[in-house]
Amino acid sequence: GGQSAPRLPINPAARETPMLANALFGVSDIARSTKYYDAVFAPLGYQRVLTGEKFVGYSDGPKTKFYICLPANGKPASVGNGSQVSVVAKDKAAVDAFYAAALKHGGSDEGKPGYRPPEKQTSYGCYVRDPDGNKMMAVCSDPK
Repeated sequence: GGQSAPRLPINPAARETPMLANALFGVSDIARSTKYYDAVFAPLGYQRVLTGEKFVGYSDGPKTKFYICLPANGKPASVGNGSQVSVVAKDKAAVDAFYAAALKHGGSDEGKPGYRPPEKQTSYGCYVRDPDGNKMMAVCSDPK
């Protein structure tokens, strides 16, 4: 068997600084994907803040946090097996609305809205795939 790394204490100051600068999904059709992400991000309070010929950026604040783009190398977009981006929802209703918008706008189900884990009910989320197959979770960490 393997050994797991020792758990390090979390620096409280680090909670103020996000770990990731942004996330990006490659897509095959920028217009189709823009319509999809405009719809699924609306219930979460995220909006389109950048629009280019080959990319679109979304955010809930001053810095762009999520991008969709046509691959820079000109090759077809592909999904990562085991890859996922999770986005924050303010409450259960926002998770449900995200899920409904995803299915309505060409996405597919990867896990209906519900408590995660079901027995602990510590968070509420859903999993979807966009029209290109990229996996995303919307999650509310305080679902009460």
